[in-house]
Amino acid sequence: MSGALQGFEAGVFLVDKPIGPTSFRIVQQVRRALQIKKVGHSGTLDPFASGLLIICAGRPATRMISRLMGGDKVYEATLRLGVETDTLDLEGRVLAEYQVPRLDVTMVEACLEHFRGEQLQAPPAFSAVKHEGRPLYQYARQGVVIEKASRPVVISELICTHLGEETMGIRVRCSKGTYIRTLAADIGKALGCGAHLIALRRLHNGPFSVGNAVNGSVLDDSNAARAVLLSQCISVEEVDSILRQGEFGEEPLPLDQ
Repeated sequence: MSGALQGFEAGVFLVDKPIGPTSFRIVQQVRRALQIKKVGHSGTLDPFASGLLIICAGRPATRMISRLMGGDKVYEATLRLGVETDTLDLEGRVLAEYQVPRLDVTMVEACLEHFRGEQLQAPPAFSAVKHEGRPLYQYARQGVVIEKASRPVVISELICTHLGEETMGIRVRCSKGTYIRTLAADIGKALGCGAHLIALRRLHNGPFSVGNAVNGSVLDDSNAARAVLLSQCISVEEVDSILRQGEFGEEPLPLDQ
């Protein structure tokens, strides 16, 4: 370990992941910058998605990952109406195209109301959920679709942020395990035209906000990344205190940043 990192044992870092790299790539960059092996994150973002990625470095921090994964998450997403894909997002193969009906705010609100609250949601075929030790996406890439049992999720807030002729924006507050890709596809079906996800940004993860995160582009330079990360490190003790406040009924964060 270099002299610049003497005394660093563990910490939690908020990173604003840019569009492009995988979540694992961000973990690799943090590992390289801090020269520490034990690094993980509290919830994957797809390469086309951006936003808050919580990185835990050092064993005392990585032990907190399961607690960090448990909180509500807030996303902003954009749906492409009239097109369905096999992955439920823009990276997949187009399966079908439909004419988009003339929609208005009243029709969309009635649709979204159906998805608020507690409900069952099936994991998408292209997901990391395991079946017999292998993630579902490995089966799906081979043309084998494995249907997993639906799981309970809670969508506590869901609003339309914009409505165009072929696109719709939504903002979602949801529980752990909610797939926004699945929600997008289900909304498209309910509207009668199909849809898939073309943009996604995570704004909040539990009590933590992307507004306090380090710009992920700085991680491309290990030396610059090291200095920035260490200056923004949140101690394990502080994270534990923040989580305990949330666990005992702290008021939820507002949707607006």
